[in-house]
Amino acid sequence: MTPRLATLDHLVLTVSDIDVSVAFYTQVLGMVAERFRPADGDPRLALKFGRQKINLHPAAAPYAPCAAQAGAGTADLCFLTDTPLADWQAHLAAEGIAIEQGPVPRNGATGPIMSIYLRDPDGNLIEIATPAA
Repeated sequence: MTPRLATLDHLVLTVSDIDVSVAFYTQVLGMVAERFRPADGDPRLALKFGRQKINLHPAAAPYAPCAAQAGAGTADLCFLTDTPLADWQAHLAAEGIAIEQGPVPRNGATGPIMSIYLRDPDGNLIEIATPAA
């Protein structure tokens, strides 16, 4: 029998400027910045939301081990929310963040979703989605 994975614990996002990314993800997307100390002892930063987290790596010197092609602006992330997309649209407009597309219907991991798309400071594609009615 092939072993099976259960859930995603964290992912790593390589960014050009950790402070700028922390400001965007905390102020615009409502995540919480958290300092942590991995086994090697070097302090690092993560962004927490729900039961997940995003560890941040600086593009100029990613922590080892890292992706073979680690680079800022190469991610495409989808986040689920219980907040109506109209509220997100108003919030993003107030923050001066352009919505590139949406709301548009998409297919998520567990079924239909409605999504809006925007970019973070590095150009990563950010999708914010609600379960479709």
